[in-house]
Amino acid sequence: MLFTAACGSSDDNTAEAESSPVDTTTTEQSNTADAEYMPENEIGVNAEEDSEPVVEATPEFDFSAAEPIVSGFIDTAGLNGAALTIVHRDHGVIYENFWGVYDENRISLLASSSKMVVAGVLLHLEDQGLLDINAPVADVAEWGVDNPGITPAQLLSNSSGLIGLLQNLAYGPYACQWDYKQNLQDCAAQIMTTRDDDADIIAPDTGFNYGGAQWQVAGAVAEAASGKTWAELIDEIYVQPCGLETFGFNSHFLQIEGAGFDYPPGFDSDPSQLADTANPNLEGGAYSNSRDYARLLLMHLQDGRCGDTQILTQESLATMHADRIAAAYGGDAYSSATGYGMGWWVDRESGRISDGGAFGSTPWLDLPDGYGVHLLTESNSGTSNQLAGLLYDVIDDAVATGVG
Repeated sequence: MLFTAACGSSDDNTAEAESSPVDTTTTEQSNTADAEYMPENEIGVNAEEDSEPVVEATPEFDFSAAEPIVSGFIDTAGLNGAALTIVHRDHGVIYENFWGVYDENRISLLASSSKMVVAGVLLHLEDQGLLDINAPVADVAEWGVDNPGITPAQLLSNSSGLIGLLQNLAYGPYACQWDYKQNLQDCAAQIMTTRDDDADIIAPDTGFNYGGAQWQVAGAVAEAASGKTWAELIDEIYVQPCGLETFGFNSHFLQIEGAGFDYPPGFDSDPSQLADTANPNLEGGAYSNSRDYARLLLMHLQDGRCGDTQILTQESLATMHADRIAAAYGGDAYSSATGYGMGWWVDRESGRISDGGAFGSTPWLDLPDGYGVHLLTESNSGTSNQLAGLLYDVIDDAVATGVG
């Protein structure tokens, strides 16, 4: 299947995600310029007729080599399908395809692919002058005083010193992070003021503890700094300006049977079955279809803009994408080849950044080459990462060939 970006420009965000604008420009020399550079005996001789417009060619991207890889993997792994969306900084959405149960409307739980979205909210608030991500949490939330050294930047880089997801999924003092019946502010206060974790936590910026309750705290910081609920922030920062149709946050872990590290089949593309909550799970509670999530990837590639709206400044994007743990304390993310920014894993060898989720969502950005990919399956991180690994070089070659 061959997908080519459409020409022309549009301010319609929905249209942008399906076929993002590519300016086709016509360059025509004026008669004055012709007169300056043409030999004297040729001046005025059919000059206007001989001048032909030069039209910039629209790249054609051929991702057909990826299709049998995806379809074959689906069959071998016994998956119910997949969605693959590819976006480019200059050409918008350059490819999308669906297999099995997937189509453009299929809504999936994203698990940890939520993290770069959360980080973007706090960086947006810093851009607005409402938050300093390098200042203590206690500056905006009184419940932060019991952990005075923790900053939002440390929370967003899994470096706060609080107990992480992989250390203890069911850590008792932080149990509120899974409870959709609670309130985000109350949960954050409980996490930050409990004395029951004193023997387990470490000093901020001394180690990498992935995930967990620190992300609930980050969301509560955003609420405290803005005076708005998390749902209001997501709607104002992302949903409305980016034209998202299905994107949202909830907490499915106690509402759908089987929600662990594999995709819970009971969700079945239906967020309406989830009760409204004032305590959405921040590190893993987002849901979306592939098109909407790809719009957010495109925003990261297009200088932080959705249409006419500046969501994030280029400085904030650079902050999110950079390997913070290396710069802050010489840390690594469980491997010397892997770093972490704010919501993004950093592959120190390839330069690729990613935000994969436990339920089979695998987004990545190739910033130097200006493209992003969202591979969406309903499986688990190991399965989706395996498929992504088969696609990295194929997609990279197709983008390079298309751009020329």
